[in-house]
Amino acid sequence: MLDVIILGAGAGGGFPQWNSAAPGCLLAREGKRAKPRTQASLAVSGDGKHWFLLNASPDLRQQILATPALHQTGATRGTPIQGVILAGAEIDAITGLLTLREREPFTLMGSASTLAQLDRNPIFEALDRSIIPRIAITEGTVVPLLLKDGTPSGLTLEAFTVPGKAPLYAEAEGTKADDTLGLSISDGQKTMLFVPGCAEITQTLKDRASRADLLFFDGTLWQDDEMIRTGLSPKSGHRMGHVSVNDDNGPLKQFAACTRPKKFFVHINNSNPILLEDSPQRQAAEQAGWVIGEDGMRIHADEVSS
Repeated sequence: MLDVIILGAGAGGGFPQWNSAAPGCLLAREGKRAKPRTQASLAVSGDGKHWFLLNASPDLRQQILATPALHQTGATRGTPIQGVILAGAEIDAITGLLTLREREPFTLMGSASTLAQLDRNPIFEALDRSIIPRIAITEGTVVPLLLKDGTPSGLTLEAFTVPGKAPLYAEAEGTKADDTLGLSISDGQKTMLFVPGCAEITQTLKDRASRADLLFFDGTLWQDDEMIRTGLSPKSGHRMGHVSVNDDNGPLKQFAACTRPKKFFVHINNSNPILLEDSPQRQAAEQAGWVIGEDGMRIHADEVSS
């Protein structure tokens, strides 16, 4: 069984963003035409009881409290969280690790470059390495995801590199090939892909998506110059390492022929009009077969027809 919960579907800063009075953020605060979203993370399970987190957003404590499947029951202390798998080392993917510092054992997995970023910052030593091992994952190697007691979870993981960039705080170091990962998780029958950041949709990525059952993909911006035009930032989507939903090289067009997977947008920036429930952009995305990810959505892969 492949069981997925969207813990957060927003991009960095969430929706509404704390310092934004943009129209969409105002509507979300008022509860009108737009639902709030925390920062992007998923939880994945092979049995509905033991869970692996895909990225650890700054909102992780809030996300755990909002998700009964992640609540501790029985013993006074504990957690059903068995591990955390990082797709990169951006701030909105790693900061939530500090929420998990309460001496609970779990496995921390990421690329060599991502783990190196954690190693360089002593604050992450709050995660006691004697009980939280750090395991580097390499592209193209299928590995079993093990529970904390060493038994199989029923899931396997394969990481694959996608075009991206170095984390914002490390851009001066240059981009490394494994800075940005896609994560493929399977129960042997169904497969999901998690790609919250992607700077280019390659043919290899399209081929992989066409064989998957679930696709959770980068929905940061609607158009590349969106934040520039709205006066929110001088940066384009491309400069931030993201393809944009409706551009020629974006997922609406590039994944149009990928009809097998059920497709979800996650990591959606507060400026993206697909967050507005009555917007023409939202309608266009849904007509193209995409689900606009929301916090709390739970998807059972065996209920998705291929």
